[in-house]
Amino acid sequence: MARSATWAALSSTDPAQACPIAPVVDIVFSRWTTPILWTLNMHGRQRFVELERRITAITPKVLTQRLRQLERDGMIVRTYHPEIPPRVEYEISELGRSLAPLFANLAEWATANLAKVDLARHDYDSDTGR
Repeated sequence: MARSATWAALSSTDPAQACPIAPVVDIVFSRWTTPILWTLNMHGRQRFVELERRITAITPKVLTQRLRQLERDGMIVRTYHPEIPPRVEYEISELGRSLAPLFANLAEWATANLAKVDLARHDYDSDTGR
């Protein structure tokens, strides 16, 4: 069966599978996931405070929630060191690291196209007929 026919069959029979990449988008592109994974990929293993300093707009509560979810999803590894005081470090897992080519492609797309998006938005917003 051709790809378009397969997609048409899926979308007509199961609305939850109408877009086969939707689960990936939910995992990888939720609000703070991308900056966390990007930071861990670029800067290596980090403690909570280091992540908080690098991702300045995130609150401690949200950072904690996202780190827990990313650990649950297998995207990061949390290492607890039973010292005094206790130390916890986070690093990107092999599964999370496998997203690096996707992020690189998105960064290339952003460099090539975000100015066009800004121009389109400006044109749209300045159109008095809307």
